[in-house]
Amino acid sequence: QVQLVESGGGSVQAGGSLRLSCAASGYTYSSYYMGWFRQAPGKEREGVAAIRTGGERTYYADSVKGRFTISQDNAKNTLYLQMNSLKPEDTAMYYCAADSSLYIGRWSSEHEYKYWGQGTQVTVSS
Repeated sequence: QVQLVESGGGSVQAGGSLRLSCAASGYTYSSYYMGWFRQAPGKEREGVAAIRTGGERTYYADSVKGRFTISQDNAKNTLYLQMNSLKPEDTAMYYCAADSSLYIGRWSSEHEYKYWGQGTQVTVSS
């Protein structure tokens, strides 16, 4: 059974940094698409970044390009999201997601992912 467990959320001031982690288990990690999503109160869940495990290509939402970096450690079966220059509008619950296959053109759609973590809260104060 696939399990995803996020950690690393917290409260920071604007301009600060956080690194989120997503520990994955229950599948062959090297052959999955992994993504980070976020959902703020009253808003829809949005795709933040994605990567095909074992690959080099990464994908980002325009709102986080240049500030966030998605990466992976295959040896630890862990996905990361390094978030720099954080803004108050980055405040949200952040989720890790995975699926064995998806149409990469729709990487930012939550409907493309079958497996989800429980989320970790990120709060950025001004």
